[in-house]
Amino acid sequence: MCCYFDSYMLSFELPTSNQSKVYMVDLEVQIPSAFDPFSDAKDAEDAPGAKEYVHIRIQQRNGKKSLTTVQGLRKEYSYEKILKDLKKVFCCNGNVVQDKELGKVIQLQGDQRKNVAHFLVQAGLAKKDQIKIHGF
Repeated sequence: MCCYFDSYMLSFELPTSNQSKVYMVDLEVQIPSAFDPFSDAKDAEDAPGAKEYVHIRIQQRNGKKSLTTVQGLRKEYSYEKILKDLKKVFCCNGNVVQDKELGKVIQLQGDQRKNVAHFLVQAGLAKKDQIKIHGF
């Protein structure tokens, strides 16, 4: 029995009358290509299952004064109408600020984090698992 390589295939020659080649193992080499694990996430940004978080933060001003910020709401929502309802329900002042990095941000006077989260869920603007509350 003789063994030799023949163009990526391992062949064994068996002593028979017609001396035919019998291929026992096929050694096809597969070269791995570059795999991007985040390629699906880039395509699925607008998918309904994509997580777009609404961040509710508190910023301490001077003394007891504080400021509640809401960012990450969808761009198609009217921020001014949402602000008007928030101000009316919580009896506080506020405004909409345009930020270069974060986009539109709603600012409210006082610590309104839990109130805003409850309002957004009740109004159907965000789901409870999409809301992240930050701060002490």
